[in-house]
Amino acid sequence: MDLWDRLKRLSPVASPPEARYAVLIPLYEDAFGTPRIVFTRRPEHMRTHPGDVVFPGGGREEGEDAVATAKREAWEEVRLPPGNVIEILGGLTPVTTRDRTRLIVPVVARIDRPDELIADPAEVHSIIEPPIDHLLDDSRWVSQKWHGHDLWFYEFEEGTLWGATAFMVRELLEYLR
Repeated sequence: MDLWDRLKRLSPVASPPEARYAVLIPLYEDAFGTPRIVFTRRPEHMRTHPGDVVFPGGGREEGEDAVATAKREAWEEVRLPPGNVIEILGGLTPVTTRDRTRLIVPVVARIDRPDELIADPAEVHSIIEPPIDHLLDDSRWVSQKWHGHDLWFYEFEEGTLWGATAFMVRELLEYLR
């Protein structure tokens, strides 16, 4: 069973009314057939989550569902055209961050990666596109206590993946194993 077949087992995307935020989890195969995932690293000047490695995403606008929000935010943050989101594969469990009132809907999508992704410097310090195989390697992950909770951490040269985003990635990886 290949990657795309495994991801067809995902649940439909949840869009509960209390979920005011959504992220896009963009997946693609590079020119060599290697499955990759797209993250961003937030700039240090951001009011929330400065320097964190995250997925493109943000707040819902009037009339949007989670999928529309995730696509719009990916366009705004990394110039991923909405038309390049070729398939919504499903959703993961909605999560919160340190602010427990902010429910986030993760939208997993297969994308046709454009020749260039362009970081909006107001929201994105850098774009990180690791092979999924690296994330599947458990020896690269570290679990630590943080404020009394066990959290997963994954180090990139560009920054640290942790918290809600790491939770989403770990759930996604379960579908891929």
